[in-house]
Amino acid sequence: MAIRITSTFLFFLSVLLCGCDSRQRTSTTAPNRNIWTAEEANDWYARQKWLVGPNYTPATAINQLEMWQEDTFDPETIDKELGWAAGLGMNTARVYLHDLPYEQDSLGFLTRIDRFLQLADKHGIRPLLVFFDSCWDPFPVSGKQRAPKPHVHNSGWVQSPGQYALKDSTQYPRLERYVKGVIGHFANDGRILGWDVWNEPDNMTGPSYEAMEIKDKVAYVLPLLAQAFEWARSANPAQPLTSGIWAGDWSSDSTLKPIERLQIEQSDIISFHNYDTPEDFEKRIQQLQRYGKPLLCTEYMARPNGSTFAGFLPIAKKYNVAMFNWGFVDGKTQTIYPWDSWTKTYTAEPPLWFHDIFRGDGTPYRQEEVDVIKQLLTNR
Repeated sequence: MAIRITSTFLFFLSVLLCGCDSRQRTSTTAPNRNIWTAEEANDWYARQKWLVGPNYTPATAINQLEMWQEDTFDPETIDKELGWAAGLGMNTARVYLHDLPYEQDSLGFLTRIDRFLQLADKHGIRPLLVFFDSCWDPFPVSGKQRAPKPHVHNSGWVQSPGQYALKDSTQYPRLERYVKGVIGHFANDGRILGWDVWNEPDNMTGPSYEAMEIKDKVAYVLPLLAQAFEWARSANPAQPLTSGIWAGDWSSDSTLKPIERLQIEQSDIISFHNYDTPEDFEKRIQQLQRYGKPLLCTEYMARPNGSTFAGFLPIAKKYNVAMFNWGFVDGKTQTIYPWDSWTKTYTAEPPLWFHDIFRGDGTPYRQEEVDVIKQLLTNR
């Protein structure tokens, strides 16, 4: 009987072959690739246009699980919204993955990532993909996600790995398979800008933390973060690895926390977050320039804090810092509301949006902001 070869069959076959090859590479004597030198990192960065884009979750997803699980993956909305980003002149986006969809259905998850990359590439956007995240709910569960709590910032966002996996070392092999499996499949894919290994790994703020059993979270995260970098590097990605520092004193190497030192030492390119004033943002850039590597600000833009497009983007352009604002379209993450909505009651749209650029119908929240973005990105 003749076998009909389809594109779907070929994709699944490539996944299987990649998985076998990745396991063979990492179980033999093949070494991990080296951390990029400053020269290698700057050579890579010189080939990029000024990188500007959002931290992106479609308006129809409350969290990473709802974005990536088969039943709620929404390519139509993703296509539409990435078109809006391209219309602003944006050329990248920071996008969170999660370990549970890979555990549940690794082939399906890889297929959906590939579909997302097709849509992003259609709009000239190369994403920075995030593996792990220490923010918000420490008890992620696969399947149907809860509805948003009215008027609450990011009420359904979930950590990866969750608390149970974090404190159970017998689950680390499946986390290793997740990192190696995803990078191994896309290691030479030019549609991907890079890999953000772990978002704010020592973050202990936000809702749900009173329920955590882990009190010294960094004691668990620090060694696992080191392993995660090793897993990622063992897949030999052509794209850079990073993990962004986000709070603390960065004025000298001696003032860095151990986890920040690890993040900087293991990163091919240096990433950081800043939601403060333009003056503080510029100071942080100048502090991090001592490493001689490209800088990516992977989170910024909180209007009430003074972190705005008009205030930050001209500074970033001056120093050639890549920029990823938090939020894009007002949707189920509800990040138009401020962080204090976890403890303060809001009953209507806040007088000043915290994050996000567009309303759900594609109308800009503030036309003057859109004009600033377009003007700066048109004149790269």
